[in-house]
Amino acid sequence: MTVVMMVSPMMGMPKMSPPELLSGMLGMPIMIGWIMHFMVGILFAFAFTYFLASKIKICNLYFKGVIFGIIVFVFAQIMMLVMGTMMPRPEMEGSMILTAMGSLMGHIIFGMAVAITVGNTCSSASCQSKE
Repeated sequence: MTVVMMVSPMMGMPKMSPPELLSGMLGMPIMIGWIMHFMVGILFAFAFTYFLASKIKICNLYFKGVIFGIIVFVFAQIMMLVMGTMMPRPEMEGSMILTAMGSLMGHIIFGMAVAITVGNTCSSASCQSKE
């Protein structure tokens, strides 16, 4: 997701930097924003591994990752709305639709990377026979 965030301006999308957004909202240095963003990603990866991987009854790892990425994207958007009501939110550059699309793309790539790293934990017989 960090790579998508860094190359998105080269693809014509607005600059996206969740660490800058987090640090700006909290009035903290950018390093704190990076640490928070990576820690949230690690927590989501653990949540997927221990709670969701076996619950999502999809055998295809890529599709399972896409579903997980969309779930994380929706959660992130809800949290940004909640945080935005509690503290001042810095101005976003560029189109909100392009920013949302870039964020969705980054979260889907993150979800796929997590799902592929965790591997197939589907215990149903149909998944076992396809391996």
